[in-house]
Amino acid sequence: MNKKIRVLIAKPGLDGHDRGAKVVASGLRDAGMEVIYLGLRLTPEQIAEAALQEDVDVVGLACLSGAHMSLFPRTVELVRQRDNDILVIGGGIIPKKDIPALKKAGIAEVFGPGTTLDEIAEFIKKALEKNADDNQD
Repeated sequence: MNKKIRVLIAKPGLDGHDRGAKVVASGLRDAGMEVIYLGLRLTPEQIAEAALQEDVDVVGLACLSGAHMSLFPRTVELVRQRDNDILVIGGGIIPKKDIPALKKAGIAEVFGPGTTLDEIAEFIKKALEKNADDNQD
């Protein structure tokens, strides 16, 4: 990609713990991406609208509260209504058994505890390159 990758990091729902999201935001910024951190206690509607307004390439959702099975798919649905090319990823304390359903709902990848910042950055770069190549066909 020729332009700087724009990433929106958000915490949907009532989860008040954002240290991990802030660490990821900082790490992606260090990896050369432009990062917008929206903050805590957001609705899926607020996140989707911000993704459109900020013209982002990626939406990163973080959840520790256990509400990921309702909040993540709803956010993906609303983002897709606005822009089908935005990559949506998730992270937090997500049980392995929930990951297939989240991916089916449109979450491109789920990153849990122990994932390195380099792994997240590389996944984003490769996924966006693949999407760009697919759109050229």
